[in-house]
Amino acid sequence: MAQDTDMTTPTPEDKGKGKASEGAEEEKPVINGKKEGEQEDGGEELSEEDQQLKSDLDMIVERLTEPDTSLYKTALETMKTTIKTSTSSMTAVPKPLKFLRPHYETLTKLYEEWPAGEDKTSLADVLSVIGMTFSDEDRQDTLKYRLLAPSSDIGSWGHEYVRHLALEIGEVFGRRYARDEPTQDLIDLALILVPLFLKTNAEADAVDLLSELEIIDEIPKFVDENTFPRVCLYMVSMVNLLTYPENELFLKTAHQIYTKYNKHTQAMALAIRLNDLELINDGFARAEDPAMAKQLAFMIGRQRIALDLEAEADESEVMECASNIKLSEHFKALGKELNLLDPKTTEDIYKSHLESSRVAGMTNIDSVRHNLAAAFVNAFANAGFGNDKMMLVDEDKESWVWKTKDDGQMSTVASMGMLLLWDIENGLDKTDKYTYAPEAEISAGAMLAIGIMNSGVRIDSEPALALLGDPDKLNHKDPLMRTACIMGLGLSYAGSNKEEILELLLPIIQDSSQSMQISAMAALSCGLVFVGSSHPDVTEAIITTLLDEERTSQLTDKWTRFLALGLGLLFFGRQEEVDVILETLKAVDHPVARPTAIMAEICAWAGTGAVLKIQELLHICNEQVDESEDRKGGELLQEYAVLGIALVAMGEDVGQEMVTRQFGHLMHYGAPNIRRAVPLAMGLISPSNPQMKVYDTLSRYSHDNDREVAINAIFAMGLLGAGTNNARLAQLLRQLAGFYARDQEALFMVRIAQGLLHMGKGTLSINPFHTDRQILSRVSAAGLLAVLVAMIDATKFITLDSHYLLYFIVTAMHPRFLVTLDEDLKPLKVNVRVGQAVDVVGQAGRPKTITGWQTQSTPVVLGYGERAELEDEEYISLNSTMEGLVILKKNPNWEETK
Repeated sequence: MAQDTDMTTPTPEDKGKGKASEGAEEEKPVINGKKEGEQEDGGEELSEEDQQLKSDLDMIVERLTEPDTSLYKTALETMKTTIKTSTSSMTAVPKPLKFLRPHYETLTKLYEEWPAGEDKTSLADVLSVIGMTFSDEDRQDTLKYRLLAPSSDIGSWGHEYVRHLALEIGEVFGRRYARDEPTQDLIDLALILVPLFLKTNAEADAVDLLSELEIIDEIPKFVDENTFPRVCLYMVSMVNLLTYPENELFLKTAHQIYTKYNKHTQAMALAIRLNDLELINDGFARAEDPAMAKQLAFMIGRQRIALDLEAEADESEVMECASNIKLSEHFKALGKELNLLDPKTTEDIYKSHLESSRVAGMTNIDSVRHNLAAAFVNAFANAGFGNDKMMLVDEDKESWVWKTKDDGQMSTVASMGMLLLWDIENGLDKTDKYTYAPEAEISAGAMLAIGIMNSGVRIDSEPALALLGDPDKLNHKDPLMRTACIMGLGLSYAGSNKEEILELLLPIIQDSSQSMQISAMAALSCGLVFVGSSHPDVTEAIITTLLDEERTSQLTDKWTRFLALGLGLLFFGRQEEVDVILETLKAVDHPVARPTAIMAEICAWAGTGAVLKIQELLHICNEQVDESEDRKGGELLQEYAVLGIALVAMGEDVGQEMVTRQFGHLMHYGAPNIRRAVPLAMGLISPSNPQMKVYDTLSRYSHDNDREVAINAIFAMGLLGAGTNNARLAQLLRQLAGFYARDQEALFMVRIAQGLLHMGKGTLSINPFHTDRQILSRVSAAGLLAVLVAMIDATKFITLDSHYLLYFIVTAMHPRFLVTLDEDLKPLKVNVRVGQAVDVVGQAGRPKTITGWQTQSTPVVLGYGERAELEDEEYISLNSTMEGLVILKKNPNWEETK
C-alpha cells in the first residue's frame, strides 16, 4: 500500500497543517479538526499522525485478507488495542473507527468465510464496535456481532459502546416480542450489561434496560449497599409514568431491596403505597428496635390503616402511635410554640372593616344564614385547638346554637366536633349535654360531632361505635338523626375496615323501605370505612340496591350519587380490579348506571396519572348529551368525568400541568354542566397548594354569569388555600364578600371559603399526599371527593339544607407539622433546615435536597413542597422523610465541637 505522506519531522510552522496536496496553492483554515473544503469520501487530507494511523489500520485489514492464518490473532489484537486507546472524545466518532469504516464490508465478508474458532469470535468482537458507526434503523450490527462473540470483556470498549448496545437490545427485543420470537439471548446479554452500568453510576440506564425487557425483578441481584439508594430512588420516581401492572412490580422490587438493606421506613412507605397488609405486617415484624416500631406505627397512623399488631412488651406504646391518640396533644403543643392558642373570632377572619363601606353595613348581621356560616367559619378556623368564643362558652352565656334554626342547628352543634378534633375525652364531655336535647336537630348534631372528633383516632373503648351504633338512634324516627349517626360512623372509622360497622350499615343499604338519602349515606359511610378494600359484601349490597326493581323509581333521586360514590370508594386505587364491577353495571337498565360506572373507574385509577384514562374522560366530556335520554344521567356522567380528570392526574406534576390547560378549554367550549364541575376539579388537583396561576383563574370564574359556576369557583378557592392563610387569596375572598353582599347563597360560600383558608389558624392541610408527596392517603381523598360530589349541585345540597356534608372534609384534615420526639416519645427540640424540596433523581454526586432554606427549631409548620432536614448530625432520624411525627436517636459517633 503506497503512502504519499512526507515522513520528515514537521517544523513548528507546519505543525497541524499536514502537507498540501500537489497543485494546492494555499493552506485552508482548519475547522473542527477538518480543513475547509475537505470531503468525507477519502479525498480528505489528514495530519501526519492520522495518516500514519490510517495506514497502520489499512495494513492490519490487508493482513486479515491474506491466507496466512497465523497472523490473524496478532492483527486483531493490535486492531482492538488501537481502538481502545484512541483518546478522541465521544462527541465525534473515534479516529480508528472512522478509518476502519470503509473496510467494514470487507471485514463482514471475511467473517462469513472464516471457519469457526477463536479468531472468528475475535473478529465479531471488533465488528460489533465498528457497527456503532452505522446508525441505520434496520442494521443492528453492534448487537448482531456481539451475540456472536458474547464472552469477551464488553466493559473494556467503554461506556458509550455499552449504552449503544443497550439501545439496540431494546429495539430488537421489541421487534422479536411482537413476532413472538425467542428473546433469551438478549436477556442474557442485558444481564451482563447491568453491572457495567451500576459500576459507572449509570443506575438509570440499568433500570431502563431491565424495564424495557420486562425483567425489572432481576435488579436486586446486582445492587449493593453503595448503589441501592440511587437505584430505588429512580425506580420509585418512575412509578407514576408506568402502566398497570408494571407500576406495582416496580414498587414491589424497590420494597424488596429496601427490606434487604434494613431501610424499614422506606420499605414501609412502599408497602403502604401498594396497600398490601401482608407487607405492612412483615415490616413491623422485621423492626427489632422498639423505637423503629413506633416510627413505623406513626406512618401507619398517618395513612389511617388499622392494624392488629402481635402482642409484644411494647405493644401498647406502638398501638398508641398507630392510633393517633397523642395527635391532639402534639397539635396543641405546636399551637403553644407558635403562639396560636388564643381563639380566632369570625371577625378576625372576615375583616369586614376592609370590605367596601358601601356594603359593609348591608350584611344582615343576625340573619340565620349568616349565623350558620359563622358557625362553620369558627369551626374551621379554630379546628383542633379545643377553644373558641362561640360554641365552647360558659354555661351562663347563650350558646350560638340558638341563633340558627332547623338543619342549621345540626351543623352548628356538629361544629363542636371540629373544635375538639382528635381530643376525644374532652370532646365527649363537652358535647354530652347536647346529646339529650329534646330537639332532634340538636341531638343529631351532637352525634355528628362525636363522629367528627373521633376521625382518625382509635380508642380501645370505642365510644363512637357505642354511641352512634345505638339501635334507638340508628333507627330513630327522624331522618336527620339517622343520617347523622350513619355519617358519624363513616367519619370515625374511615379506612379502618371494621367489620362491626357492616352489621350496622349493610341492612340499611339493602332495606328498600328506607329513603334513598338514608341508604345512600349508609353506602357512602361503608365506602369510607372499607376504602380501597373492594369488600365483596358491601359491593354486593350496593349493586343489589341498584338492580332492585322496587327502588327503580328512587334511582332518579339526587342522593343516588352517594350510592355510586360508596361503590367507587371500595375500589379506590385498585386499578384493573374494577373491571368486574364495570361489566356488572352494564346489566343495570337505568340511566344512573353509566355515571356510577365512571365514578367507580375514576376512583380505581385515582392518583395514578394514567394518561389513557385521562384521554377517555376527555372523550366523555366531548359527547353530546342526548335529549331523549335521561338528561340528568348524561350530565352527571360528564361532571364525574371532569372530577375524574383531576383525581387521576393529581399524583403527577407534569400531568397536573397538562390537565390544568385542558380545564381552560373545557371552560371555553364545554356545556353548562361541564363548566360547573371544572372549578371543583381545579380545587381537587391542588388542595392546600395555592398556586397563583390556578387561583387567579378561579378568581375570574368566581364572577361568572352562571351562578353555580361562580359558587363552585369560590369553594374551590377555599380548597386551594385550605389551611395556608394565603394573604392574596384572603384579599380576593374579602372582595368577593363585598361583591356578593346581596346574594345569600354566594355570600355563604365566600364565608365557607374564608373558613377553609384559615383552617386551624394556618396549621392544617387537606392535601391527600404525604411522606414527601409520595403516598396518597385514600381516606383523605375519599373525604374530599364526597364534598365535591355534593358540590356539583351545590344549590341542591350545601347551600340548601345539607350543609353538614361539608364535614366530610374532616377525613382529609391533618396538621402540616414536623414534631421531633426522643425514643420515649417525649418532645425533643432540635434545629432543622426547612426549604423547598429539590428533585435529585438521577443527579450525579450528592446534590442538596432542599434550596432556599431557613433554620428553625422544632416543632415547625411545613408548607406544600417544603422539606426539612436536621441541621447537624447530633441525632439520627429514624424516618427517611422529616415530616409529621419523627423519632430521633442520639448519634453514638457525635462529638460536640468545642
